[in-house]
Amino acid sequence: MNINERLFVMRRPKTFLTILSLLFFLFSLSCERRTQSQEQLLTPEVSTITVSMEAVELVTELPGRVSSFRISEVRPQVSGLIVKRFFNEGSDVKVGQVLYQIDPAPFEAALSHAKAALGKAEAQIPAIKLKVERFRDLLAERAVSQQDYDEASAALKQALAEVEYWKASVKSAEINLGYTKITAPISGRIGKSNVTEGAIVTAYQQTPLVVIHQLDPVYVDVTQSTTELLQLKKRLEGGNFKPKGQKGSPTKIILEDGSIYPREGFLQFRDVTVDPTTGSVTVRVIVPNPDFLLLPGMYVRAVIFEGINDRAILVPQQSVQRDRKNNPFVLVVNGEHKVEMRPIVLERAIGDKWLVASGLSPGDRIIVEGIAKVKPGMVVKEVPFARSPY
Repeated sequence: MNINERLFVMRRPKTFLTILSLLFFLFSLSCERRTQSQEQLLTPEVSTITVSMEAVELVTELPGRVSSFRISEVRPQVSGLIVKRFFNEGSDVKVGQVLYQIDPAPFEAALSHAKAALGKAEAQIPAIKLKVERFRDLLAERAVSQQDYDEASAALKQALAEVEYWKASVKSAEINLGYTKITAPISGRIGKSNVTEGAIVTAYQQTPLVVIHQLDPVYVDVTQSTTELLQLKKRLEGGNFKPKGQKGSPTKIILEDGSIYPREGFLQFRDVTVDPTTGSVTVRVIVPNPDFLLLPGMYVRAVIFEGINDRAILVPQQSVQRDRKNNPFVLVVNGEHKVEMRPIVLERAIGDKWLVASGLSPGDRIIVEGIAKVKPGMVVKEVPFARSPY
């Protein structure tokens, strides 16, 4: 073996080791990249939103019924025979308008009789007064007895009392004669007449002759649970909730067919008593009704604007889950990009969102999409939540 062959034999192991080292390095680098790629593939991607406070109008939708602003059941105040009706059923009437005429003849006769009796009583007064004055002078001269004078004075007082009696009778007869014209006590829309010409009516009878409804404005009576009423009171006392409007809470009316009534109503009052059978209070809303679209007894829904919550926290409904006990919670991504379960308290639904009463703070990042592929403690990759335009 020559020198060159010996040198080649000596260098071959070194070259082999170099190649082996290079192959090991490349293999390690490939494994590391593969591990990083696998870790990236194993890290789930979720869509999150950042919690913030905003001003929200709080509304409550309650079922209710329309009722007349005022109702007048017209009844006769004297007994007699109906001789004329002066209105058309279903028409509008004004206050003071004559509706029925009761036969006035008996009442005119009674008035004439009272006036005649009054005149007769007044005619006796001068003679009795003169007699009393003469007896007073004669009594001083002892020409008449004290008894005669006392009887004359008593006769004068009796005559004066009789005059007052007949004056009252004349007044009563005039009032009764006036009652023969039955007039409308309020303005409004008049209903069906329960009597016709020729009917005999009785003073203050149980059955009304006709009923008048004042339909502009109208009331919408709805019921609200005492639980909602207490929550509203707490929100007002908390300072985060401001009533809306000075006249009263604005109220929107939804008709039976789902359409919106074009005019806005206002909350007038809440009842001071609670219905023991339902645990609710009556809320009365006053609504303008110039077109008479709202009729008594009609079923509607009232959307009452309670006020404005300046520091409301809203979260998408799809981000809220419930545990086995039906308690709501959301999944939150913390500062280490790990998932945490956060119990929350919900107040009400507003559109497609939940109003959160407690459990979240501004700056919290909650998971909206990708909830099914994560669980508490997992590291996740966040992307901003993009709301669908549809």
